[in-house]
This record gives sequence, structure tokens and C-alpha cells, in this order.
Amino acid sequence: MLAIVKIDLGLRFTLRLFGANPATPFVRFIYDASEPLLQPFRGIFQAAVVGPGYVLEFSTLFAIIVYSLLAYMAIRFVIWLNNATHNNEAA
Repeated sequence: MLAIVKIDLGLRFTLRLFGANPATPFVRFIYDASEPLLQPFRGIFQAAVVGPGYVLEFSTLFAIIVYSLLAYMAIRFVIWLNNATHNNEAA
């Protein structure tokens, strides 16, 4: 699941950085699919315009980092829970 989120956000970041045309169906699909994922991070950082149509979205990079950390913590919790369950069964 995290891979899909990271791919979607990574594509959005790349498309915005290189000034992809938002009127094309693929670009519109990526923007629409990633919008709900970015909603909690809107307004934290301002996007930097690096040229006409070229945008560096720091909120997208931050979202990738936060979602990666949340996934890591969830995986660690499941491993801990699994180990705790097996340790209790052995005792």
C-alpha cells in the first residue's frame, strides 16, 4: 500500500517539477489521485516556482516522508505485537 502512495506522490512531484500539462488525462489523474493524500499537509510549506510552470512542492516531499515514517511505525508495531503474542504463548 505504501508503495502505491509513494509512487503516486512521487509522480505528482515529478510532474509538477517539470511543468507537465495538467489538461492531459494522465497528469489530471495523478493530480486528482494524490490530492486527498496531500490534504493534511496543505499550507505547511509554500511551493517554490523555479521557472515558468515548474513548481517544487515541498508539501509533497514532506507527505512522502511522513507516510513512510507512519508505515515504518505500523510495521514495527505489528512485529512487536506478533513477538509479544508468541512470547505469551510460549510462557
